[in-house]
Amino acid sequence: MSIVFTETNLTSENNSIVNVNIPLAHKNNDITKSINLSIKDYVIGALQIGEPNNSTSKSVEESIKNFNNEYNNFINDFPESTQEWEAQIDGEVVFKTQDIISVSLTSYTNTGGAHGNLNISFLNFDPSTGKIIDNNQLFTDIEGFKTIVKKYFDISIKDKDILFDSETFQLPENIGFSDDGIILLYNTYEIAPYSTGIIEFSIPIEEANPYLVFNSF
Repeated sequence: MSIVFTETNLTSENNSIVNVNIPLAHKNNDITKSINLSIKDYVIGALQIGEPNNSTSKSVEESIKNFNNEYNNFINDFPESTQEWEAQIDGEVVFKTQDIISVSLTSYTNTGGAHGNLNISFLNFDPSTGKIIDNNQLFTDIEGFKTIVKKYFDISIKDKDILFDSETFQLPENIGFSDDGIILLYNTYEIAPYSTGIIEFSIPIEEANPYLVFNSF
């Protein structure tokens, strides 16, 4: 079955500060429901105010409504504040074959701190089940793949002010797929201070292929 996605804008009544545009799978079956649930869960988590993974929202629309309510409460408590909140969440399908679907999700939220919070995540799905594929299930030899990654990582941070212990090198939490190869992305604070920003680089597919479970490029 070929899974088709459509960019979908989600909102709620009286929403003025949250913009959500995400790809959702067509059809109504267990596979597409599983994919869409994982994508929506990311959005719900991104809009959570306070402790992560503590969201009580059951839908994206409810999360948008709660985000707006939190802002209104903030303005009521601090009427002299000129701080405006915002949230922008976008997603796209960056790679799709019969073996794997890779979705990139980007969220930016600003709730009045010194700077906003930018996060980019990759969700890799098994098209036959709709379930997320864990990173350790992507590779036949993850330690061998890390050796390749380390070479490209060193090149990517060559001009950055990063003190990094190569003995403790780890793959990033977010690994995605594209037509050209494997995308590896370290979000802000994952391995370096905020000033360093996001660290992103790619491994050419011809180098990555020997280590991949899914060789359908």
